[in-house]
Amino acid sequence: MNISVIGLNHKAAPIDIREKFYLNPTQQELFLSELKSNPAVAESFILSTCNRTEVYSHNIDDRLHPTLFMRMIMNIKKIQFTTEFESYFYHLKDEEAIDHLFKVSSGLDSLVLGEKQILGQVKEAFERARAMGMFSKHFNVLSNLAIRAGKKAQTETNISLGGSSISWAAIEMAEKHLGTLADKSILIIGAGKMSELAVTQIQNKGLKKLYLMNRTPENAMTLAEKYGGEAVGFCDIKEILSSVDLCICSVGAPHYIIDKSTVQRVLPATGSKKIMFIDISMPRNIDPAVADLNGVLLYTIDDLKEVVDLNMKLREQSIAQVHEIIQQKITEYEQKISRLNNDYATSTLENRETINS
Repeated sequence: MNISVIGLNHKAAPIDIREKFYLNPTQQELFLSELKSNPAVAESFILSTCNRTEVYSHNIDDRLHPTLFMRMIMNIKKIQFTTEFESYFYHLKDEEAIDHLFKVSSGLDSLVLGEKQILGQVKEAFERARAMGMFSKHFNVLSNLAIRAGKKAQTETNISLGGSSISWAAIEMAEKHLGTLADKSILIIGAGKMSELAVTQIQNKGLKKLYLMNRTPENAMTLAEKYGGEAVGFCDIKEILSSVDLCICSVGAPHYIIDKSTVQRVLPATGSKKIMFIDISMPRNIDPAVADLNGVLLYTIDDLKEVVDLNMKLREQSIAQVHEIIQQKITEYEQKISRLNNDYATSTLENRETINS
């Protein structure tokens, strides 16, 4: 088959390493363009989320070394290639690579077992690569089966029972430490999918006040109109932080938008009340040094595993069922590709015979 995946994920690398290799949509398109110009790569797509960066490829030359893809990522991210970074990457081939993709799309390889959001992210990765002409026979079949495997796992098993997203886990973490969100004031920074998922989780919790902040004010206003709350600007960050109990950040900016000095200046106005920060951005957008301050609780994506584990027992009972679905789809893939190859061989032979006659 000559299909491979090179990548790192939350199992292989801590958050400070993952954020170094996170590829935003523009960087993914640049990477795909470089792969498209490589004659040894027939098809490819890139999946980069808060928990993984993976490059899937169908290679014409089976001697294509996996370090090539690692070096390409590092070049795009302007990171010097080292064996230390190389140790965080895994390389899977053929059936192992396909099995891995189906596990990802089914939620088996997520930080939150059975999370539903990953299937949408996988679809976006497929659509981006297809739009750039990086899909052909093998990956058209593979992508369709990966989506079907994910949908089948969600609808026919309990793998996604209850809450499943990173945003859900963030709210669970907040309730664990704050006791309840009733009568609490909350600031959500960001207006993307993760932020909207967080808002849907808390809108009926009896909040005292909900603030929505985004670098594009119109997006914050849209969320405020849809779910209630008040859209505020970054210029008011100090005043807002001094009045909230919880701040959830999901922005994805290339730098820290909340630093230690900002929070330090806010703390005197909070009295004895602690401010809880949950940074679910990738890369992180809250300076980790904020955690050193008294009166502050700071959690990141990796800290959410503690909360997630409590909700996993029922889901774990469905793992064997999902594995069966995945094996069925792998078999289906192999059968479809075999038929396509046979049809191509037959067509080629018939064309030759026609020419010779």
